Amino acid sequence: MASLKELRVRINSVQSTKKITSAMKMVAASKLRRAQDAAEATRPYAERMERMLGNLAAGSVGREDVSPMLAGTGQDDVHLIVVMTANRGLCGGFNSNIIRSSRNLIHELVDKGKKVKLVCVGRKGRDNLQRDFRHIITEAYTEFGRKTIEFVEAEEVAAKITSMFAAGEFDVATLVYARFQSAMSQIVTCQQIIPFPVSEAKDPEDFQAAYDYEPSDQEILLELLPRNVSVQIFRAMLENSASFYGSQMTAMDSATRNAGEMIDKLRMKYNRTRQAKITTELIEIIAGAEAV
Repeated sequence: MASLKELRVRINSVQSTKKITSAMKMVAASKLRRAQDAAEATRPYAERMERMLGNLAAGSVGREDVSPMLAGTGQDDVHLIVVMTANRGLCGGFNSNIIRSSRNLIHELVDKGKKVKLVCVGRKGRDNLQRDFRHIITEAYTEFGRKTIEFVEAEEVAAKITSMFAAGEFDVATLVYARFQSAMSQIVTCQQIIPFPVSEAKDPEDFQAAYDYEPSDQEILLELLPRNVSVQIFRAMLENSASFYGSQMTAMDSATRNAGEMIDKLRMKYNRTRQAKITTELIEIIAGAEAV
């Protein structure tokens, strides 16, 4: 049985942990609101760009002068997976869910005889995946989003991806990130960004509408397809940020409540041990007095 001193030390230790988790919960809650607003503000622009590109792409099917970023390379042999995680932990299953989905996708592609390459955005994804897939990680970005997420950071990742595609280093590129739904729910999403997935347009009615574009639709596609990669990466980074803070707030809230319950149990154990010790001492005093 633990001594009273050991129990006091444990109670003080858990109380200190509770203060830390409670503070982290409040910090995550304050940052969540800003991150959620940023993610929700980006969605309409990103979705509208997808719809517009879908309309343009529908009119370009079968043409010979179509951009490779729309038509693809004609092969499906090499896949680039862009894994987006956080730089920090203490966020429940946020990072592990993304990493698990990435691993499953990698194994699925390898089983089909495909070659896989990785680009990691976030320290946790890089550190975890390099244990088994160090040889296929081509680039890692671990310094993004320390204060705020900037579009220039998404452009840097997009520039790397488009340059690799232009050099013929892969055929299909897929983003893996967590889409923010609520503080309690984040959905791991796999989104193809190269070539542009025409069949996944948001509004089928857009394909039925006829538009005249100036300049030509092919010139617009050449300009918008690389920009769409930057926009979708930026959107994924913002969604990931909101998901991270939501998951962290939930995890720290759970940790704070568990610490409170543990403190109550330790205090009850401390009081019982103390009472048992007092009772034992009283019995010894009475027994000694009777013996005299």
